[in-house]
Amino acid sequence: MRHIGLKVRMAIVGAILFAFYSVAVAAAWFFFGQSQSILALAILGSVLLVGVQYKIGKWAALRSVGAEDMDEREYQQIHQFVEKVCRERDLKKPNLKIASMGVPNAFAVGRRGNGTVVVSRELIQLLDRDELEGVIAHELAHIDNRDVVTMQLGQGIASIVGIVAQYIVLFTGDNDLADFFLAIVVGNLVQFFVMLFVLAISRYREYVADADAKRIIGGGDPLARALEKIQQGNRNARDSEIDENVNALCIFGSNSGLLQKLVSTHPPTEKRIQRLRS
Repeated sequence: MRHIGLKVRMAIVGAILFAFYSVAVAAAWFFFGQSQSILALAILGSVLLVGVQYKIGKWAALRSVGAEDMDEREYQQIHQFVEKVCRERDLKKPNLKIASMGVPNAFAVGRRGNGTVVVSRELIQLLDRDELEGVIAHELAHIDNRDVVTMQLGQGIASIVGIVAQYIVLFTGDNDLADFFLAIVVGNLVQFFVMLFVLAISRYREYVADADAKRIIGGGDPLARALEKIQQGNRNARDSEIDENVNALCIFGSNSGLLQKLVSTHPPTEKRIQRLRS
């Protein structure tokens, strides 16, 4: 079994998220009417919400950066490289898109049979060919390992738990303005707590994707050089078109400061580079 460490972590976090989800459904049933119809409605509504969030999340990520189809004639080498990697890994070729993000970056969305890789124009201009191939291999690894879906579903479950917590505060209080603001605070805190488990996987999956990319391109130095250039490019860039939710899916994410490191979606870039060159 490939990447047993990642699979075990995803299974553990999946079980924890399911437990949070079960508690949220049970709480909705208990506080809002103890009947079979209420329970069925809570389960159906929550499943639909996660599904809608997954679909909308993918669409919103692509729309937020203005992603366009990557022309096969203009970017022939990129398409050929992706096709080669997909044949070797028995992976359906994902849709390739290009966008102006304001910073050099790339991200992947979708599942293994229906994925999309987005590369910024700034990244293509910045990197050498082998460095760019390392970044794309990293994104293909995310789709192949199915960790993108885990991230997006985890965000959906965290939202459900947070919403239920908000309504419990509202319905158990006096339903005044103070309870309204308290509900917002409690809902956000509960959602943040649930997301901590998803973030733990997010950081680990970056190391796994780096290791996969290293094997795909036959060495870690091209991707390490790419990360160095991307880090410098993000420091120098004034305007980024990448919002917070999409940033979690990108190959590079800012994690300066102690709090940001604790809740970061990415491990420190220096550690990633060190592992790639070890």
